[in-house]
Formats: sequence, C-alpha cells, structure tokens
Amino acid sequence: MQTLTRLGIVAATALATTAALAPAAGAADHHGARHAVFVQTDNPAGNRIIAYHRGDDGRLTAAGSYDTGGLGGVLDGSVVDHLASQGSLTYDARHALLYAVNAGSDTVTVFSVDGEHLMKRQVIGSGGRFPVSVAVHEDTVYVLNALDGGSIQGFTVHDRRLSPRTDWNRCLGLDPNATPQFTNTPGQVGFAADGSQLVVTTKANGNSLLVFALDHEGAPADAPVVTVQPGAVPFGFVQHGPHLLVTQAGPNAVATVMVNPDGTATQSGAALTGQAATCWDTLIGRTVYASNAGSGTVSGFRIGDRGVLEPLGNTATHPGTVDSAASEDGRFLYVQTGAAGIVDEFQVNADGSLTALDSVTVPDAVGGEGIVAF
Repeated sequence: MQTLTRLGIVAATALATTAALAPAAGAADHHGARHAVFVQTDNPAGNRIIAYHRGDDGRLTAAGSYDTGGLGGVLDGSVVDHLASQGSLTYDARHALLYAVNAGSDTVTVFSVDGEHLMKRQVIGSGGRFPVSVAVHEDTVYVLNALDGGSIQGFTVHDRRLSPRTDWNRCLGLDPNATPQFTNTPGQVGFAADGSQLVVTTKANGNSLLVFALDHEGAPADAPVVTVQPGAVPFGFVQHGPHLLVTQAGPNAVATVMVNPDGTATQSGAALTGQAATCWDTLIGRTVYASNAGSGTVSGFRIGDRGVLEPLGNTATHPGTVDSAASEDGRFLYVQTGAAGIVDEFQVNADGSLTALDSVTVPDAVGGEGIVAF
C-alpha cells in the first residue's frame, strides 16, 4: 500500500499462512503440490495463476500459466497492492486444491493441484462483492468479500468442489463509503487455533479484530465479538501456537495476540519494524517475516517464549513489497513486489537472515497479490 498520509497514519500498503501449512489427513488421496510456487496476477483484463518450478537451489523457472476464468480487481487508491489483503491465493492441503479470488468478477476459482500443474475444476460466486481472502480448515472454507461493508461467505468441500452454504453469510457492517477503499476494506479472514473461531481484520475501517464463533458444523455466530485496536490498522496474520501474529500498518509493527474462548482478543506485545506499510506476514518455524510495502523491505523476527518477538533486521526487496510464501521445508522465502510484478527469491539461513538468490518478473502482474509455495 502507498503511505497513508491522507489518513494521518504512517503506513501503506496484502490463510497467507501458507508457510505453516503441512499435508493433512486425506492429502495422500490426491497428488498435491510439490517443488512449486504459484503466483496470482490479479490482472483486471483476466486473472491468471502463473506456475513456477522450484529448483533444489530455490530458484524459480516458469512452468505454466492458467486462466482463472475471472477478472482481477483494483481497489480505489491502491498502487502496489490492488487487493490490499492477505490470503487471496490459498492452498487446501487436505483436498489438494488451490483457491483463487477473482475480485473483479465476484467469484472464486478452484483448481486441483498435481505437482506444479493446475486443472480448473470450478468457478463459483463469492457470496458478496470483491472477494479478497480465503481461509480453509478441514472441509470448511470461508471467503472474505471487501466491498459493500464487507461480508464472509462459508462453503463446504465435496468431491473437490465448493458447495455454498447460504445460511453461512454474514455482513461485517463496516462503513461502505469510507475512503480510500484500499485502507478501509477488510484485510484477511482466517481460522484461529482449533478451527472453532473465524477471525477478520478490518484495517482502518474500525481498527478491529472481528471474531465469529463457529458451531460444530462450521456455521458462524450471528454477529462477531469485536476487539478495537485504536490506530492499529490490523491487516494480515498467521497462527503460531496459541497466538496470532498480526501485522499493524498504523504503528508499522507485528503484534502478538491471543484470541480468547469468548472471542475477545488480547494483545500481549508488539515489535516495531521501523519501516513503512507493514502489512503482510509469513511464518517459518519460529521466525516471522513481515512485508513493508512502503519501504521495499522484509523484517524478520524470532519468536520467543509467550510470543515475544526478537528483531532480526530488514532485508531489501524490489519496490512495493507485498505478499510472501515459504517453501514447505522452510529453506526459501518468496516475496511478491507489486511495483513491477516481481517475485524475489531468498534463501533462509539458520539464524533467520535472508540471502537474495534471484528474481522473476510475473507476466501482467503489476499490483498483483497472492502467492503460495511448496
């Protein structure tokens, strides 16, 4: 995101929790992804997923291009991050499926995954306007829609396709007229802990974490529990143990947050990046990497006891640092940069530092977001 000077917030520009995903029960029934990186273009003229083969040295080579059957979208005011969200491209390890949002078409595309190859299985309505984030837990999937005040729509997975649950749609009640759109739309949807709660970040439109309790079938409560974090602009998050590590674009920080059984959220600490537009994060073991769109850097933090974060320093990227993903073995980090649609490749060292390897320019992906890696 560009710097939020119009809001007086030192920030700009996003479950991106793909670095922590591991094959779940049932994954062996399908081929699944291996040694691959998938990148979403979010092109308004036609959204595509670009596939790359990951070499043993971490470097990427082009392996295919797949039409989603939908259009990318651009939020008003955005520059390097047209969706202003985390989790717009999400891998479902249990079913070996890839979910891609088509924000300009109000749809979600479902691909089956075999190595670095995709097969389109379904294009389905998102249950709202401008989908930006997808979360999955076992056989339950939720899509976050960003416009008209925001909404969530729930689905179940059957025969490797999504089945919408019309009774699992909830409006978020955000101000639909707040501007600019890219700072006032929700940032991410994701499951907390054991999957019994669903979390949504609101960014500047409420500065809140919304937590929906889910019943045993996955149906959401009628209304969320709201925890306001004044000035925080909560954006993206990943789960580490009992905590969420939440990026905050207001203070440019990564916060350690506990979602309590009653749905309230308690922040126990935060670590400043000292950078601009801290909006996305990726987890590798006990290290979290936060993307700083306004500075063109990634900030690393080692996670200590009770979620305390120890700074590891900043690593330069190409301009417009946005979403990121890690290989399943934790050896490599891949960072999208939206200014020119480039993915930077890094080796992750034993001390958590990053060594630049190379980069690839993704076709027609300026401003694009959404990346998963294996």
